[in-house]
Amino acid sequence: MPEDSAKVPNVLIVEDEMMLRMRAVDIVEDAGFCPVEAVNADEALSILESRTDISLLFTDIQMPGSMDGLKLAHAVHDRWPGIKIILVSGQVNPSEEEKPADSRFFGKPLSQEKMIAELQAMVGAGALTTVPNAALLLVDETPFRTTSAEPSPRSAQEVVLSAQNDSLRLLLEQAGIDAEVLLAQAGIDAKEREAADKLQKLILGELHHRIKNTLATVSAIASQSFRAAPSVEHGQKAMEGRLLALGRAHDLLMQVSWSNASLTHTFIGATEPYDSQGARRFHFNGPDIRITSNAVIALAMTFNELCTNTTKFGALSTPVGRVEIAWTIDDANRQLGLTWTERGGPPVQAPARRSFGTRMMQSLGQQLNGQVQLAYEPAGFVYSLDVPLSSIAAA
Repeated sequence: MPEDSAKVPNVLIVEDEMMLRMRAVDIVEDAGFCPVEAVNADEALSILESRTDISLLFTDIQMPGSMDGLKLAHAVHDRWPGIKIILVSGQVNPSEEEKPADSRFFGKPLSQEKMIAELQAMVGAGALTTVPNAALLLVDETPFRTTSAEPSPRSAQEVVLSAQNDSLRLLLEQAGIDAEVLLAQAGIDAKEREAADKLQKLILGELHHRIKNTLATVSAIASQSFRAAPSVEHGQKAMEGRLLALGRAHDLLMQVSWSNASLTHTFIGATEPYDSQGARRFHFNGPDIRITSNAVIALAMTFNELCTNTTKFGALSTPVGRVEIAWTIDDANRQLGLTWTERGGPPVQAPARRSFGTRMMQSLGQQLNGQVQLAYEPAGFVYSLDVPLSSIAAA
């Protein structure tokens, strides 16, 4: 970063999904700008009201809270007309009339080259010095509406991924055709068929949305895994581990129809691949509660990072090491406190740099409106999470 960082434009990123927000941060930094993060519209407005150095708003449209990204964009355009606006979404494609004047829209998954070019076209060339990103990229098929030069030809990896996206769409279309044939063969009358058709469209729409979100998450995982990896082999292993953790979390949620899942089962499922056969090196102590699907994925991904680190460098890198995972519920304050404590491993030293795994674990606190602490104590590493029950507990 240059010494005179005050002259580097700031981009406000508003995204409630942790992995996708970190992906957007990478894009903004690679464009040469300073990212400022917010998880919802209320936090974004609070930031804008407290500072005057935001040049561009980069916001997802679908967000929980008092307003979605589209309403936030209009509010920003009305109050701060000098701020440029980029809207992104994996489900909604707003019309020109629905968007604020002079704003831009892109569909997820995001193409890094397109987004960097658009950011620089809207704000400037940027000034931060960045490391080239060797990540695998998923291609955004939304038309790129800009006057800048055409992007470079797609790589073989991008062509393969684009073809896979086409195959997914064809599968969805075929599912719709097959459903109509089955309804006709069953002799369902017109009224029932109309109701079934509406239900079918709702299910297919939700499935398509989940596929798009998953592809965007995979793109973010790939980008982060290769971004700071010392070699392609290290990056590939890190990405495989994270994708397997994501898959295990999805398997758990499929068992309960994506409604909610057991907190204890989430922890057991995340740590089981790293536990020696019958050794019981992980010890759990805490009351079981049902948690939301978002909390399941976030905790499973974080525990994968903790397990990977303790296996390589921490307690489980030695035969006698163990990990204690304890959590308590404060009913009066409606808080959950979780502690991961490593014992019996080698002496602990704080890392020289902040890795992606560390960033992800710390971002979890912001994702779930809680607080994360990492303590590199000589006796063993300790991870602590203090989070409101309302952010993780299922209704």
